[in-house]
Amino acid sequence: DDFKSMQEVILPAKNLMARVQGKSGAAGDYAFALFRCREITEEKWNTLSPAFIKLIDGYVSGINDYARKHPEEVLHKKIFPVTAKEYISSSVFALTIFNGADQALIRIFNNNEWEAPELNKKGSNAAAVSPSKTTTGEAFLLINAHQPNTGPQAFYEAHICSEEGLNILGGLLAGGPCILHGVNENLGWAHTVNFCDRLDEFQLEMNPDNQLQYKFDGQWIDLEVKTIKLKIKGIPINVKRKVYWSKYGATMKNKQGFFAMRLGANMKIGVLDQWYQMNKAKNFTEFYAALNRQELSMFNIMYADKYDTIFYINNALIPVRDAAANYNWKKTVPGNTSKTLWTQFRAVRELPQYINPRSGFLFNTNHSPFLATAAADNLKPAAFAKTDGWEQYHLNRSVRVLELFPQTEKLSYEKFKEIKFDKQLPAVMQYPYRIDSMFLLNENEFPAASALITTFKNWDWRGNTESKGAAIFLLTYEYLKKELRGQASRLITKAEAIEAFTYVNNYMQNNFGRTDLSLGDIQKLVRGDKEWPLWGFPDLLSPQWTEPYKGGKLKSIGGDGLIMFVRFAKDGLPKIETVNMYGASAKPGSKHFDDQVEMYLKQQTKKMTLDKATVYKNAERIYHPQ
Repeated sequence: DDFKSMQEVILPAKNLMARVQGKSGAAGDYAFALFRCREITEEKWNTLSPAFIKLIDGYVSGINDYARKHPEEVLHKKIFPVTAKEYISSSVFALTIFNGADQALIRIFNNNEWEAPELNKKGSNAAAVSPSKTTTGEAFLLINAHQPNTGPQAFYEAHICSEEGLNILGGLLAGGPCILHGVNENLGWAHTVNFCDRLDEFQLEMNPDNQLQYKFDGQWIDLEVKTIKLKIKGIPINVKRKVYWSKYGATMKNKQGFFAMRLGANMKIGVLDQWYQMNKAKNFTEFYAALNRQELSMFNIMYADKYDTIFYINNALIPVRDAAANYNWKKTVPGNTSKTLWTQFRAVRELPQYINPRSGFLFNTNHSPFLATAAADNLKPAAFAKTDGWEQYHLNRSVRVLELFPQTEKLSYEKFKEIKFDKQLPAVMQYPYRIDSMFLLNENEFPAASALITTFKNWDWRGNTESKGAAIFLLTYEYLKKELRGQASRLITKAEAIEAFTYVNNYMQNNFGRTDLSLGDIQKLVRGDKEWPLWGFPDLLSPQWTEPYKGGKLKSIGGDGLIMFVRFAKDGLPKIETVNMYGASAKPGSKHFDDQVEMYLKQQTKKMTLDKATVYKNAERIYHPQ
């Protein structure tokens, strides 16, 4: 259905990103070599389980077979055949980048310090509710990843069923061999991105007499140097680049010298194997045993099952850092001493986690693991090492969940869904820049935009399609995100507020010829040549984030993605309702390309089942690839 995205996942393992994507792909080929994804895969191949290797062998056989039968869809003649090791090495690379290595590379390349938080707040939602807290006596689970809507990071919905134990429904990315988060016959889990400190940067102390030697514990040590060749589309000659490796790992050179990056994501290769074991887990004991493999280097995990267990862990490969050395691990640290060269990770049992809290509910919206449930049941940050860098902040979504969640009475399934689809900002905004301070501006002092200011001040802080205040807010948000990027969080000054309203006024007049616009007039859900008015904006429980479209309109490029509501009865299969923002296909012309749009816009769901007989009975088509 999306063979292009599946191939893009594999390109770096073939050193073909630059040949297919041009200059923009060269960085990927360089980074793949820099982080030694191929070498770590060879070194640790025997750590994979035999059953998983069989699964991957079958998977790449399918990819190779499709390529043979559809040569017109192949992006480059040297991609295929793909081997199992190339496929696994591409997963190592993908998770290394997902862990923030791409941002570290850019910082070092540009010789930049770490940046202050930017305004844009993307993320995901997950929640688990104990049967004792629900009106139906069932455990509830919300799975809701806020991913890009198209391309290799867009979620597909799939049901995988084998005769050896797999029967699971959920979300996976193009090129994924198993479900990344979803529900099987006994249990389910959701992921949200976490932002604990998983990556460190080090400045090496170089030998003034030999610029390829660095000092470590008083000794000069040679950097490992390798020259790679990048064949870039549109450039007739190979471009040579050197990649460096030190005791700390991947190492780069910039104006100031040599800097190294160290993270767990490129030290292990079994992340897909771990997900496979999670797919097959029959109970919490087996699920936790899969987590103990510690191959998955990031992601919050929210869990519920039919046995009355709810669970949440802020999962990560967290380095065991030397706390006594008194370094600021969120900034560049010296790369000349074994005091900064960590070699171990926190055990799973040492990570922030909850099992069956008295409050009966757990949730995460990319915020702090110490704000995961009712106040009385929350973990205390002081119980964890400061060097771990755990998140300690609220977001709009997390504050809003606590405003909506019933603290004393039980939660109905209808209310559970209503919370997820909420489009209201909390009583106190949690954006890094205090946009709410713009409500203090006196419209009489600025006649040119007095109507806009009045509408904005009367806005109810809801992101509804028909809201005029929400339209002003979205444009203001996008303007301030660019203007204040990299600055510390603070109030908006009067001068900045006037500039923002001037921008919004001119934007609306120049593009639409009027200023009484609703959010749906400006923001669109676009699929092919169709467009629909769309609600939401960043950091709502029902979010969107956008890019310029045409005629001043903005189109959503990310937001809810796949939404799953699961109820676990003690007897029988889980009850599952889902909706994907567009549909079940990325291929224009397929009827499933946009057949869930109207359902999504109305915040409706479709019923799904793990019952194989029902699936076959209602199947549109039953076929075999041969």
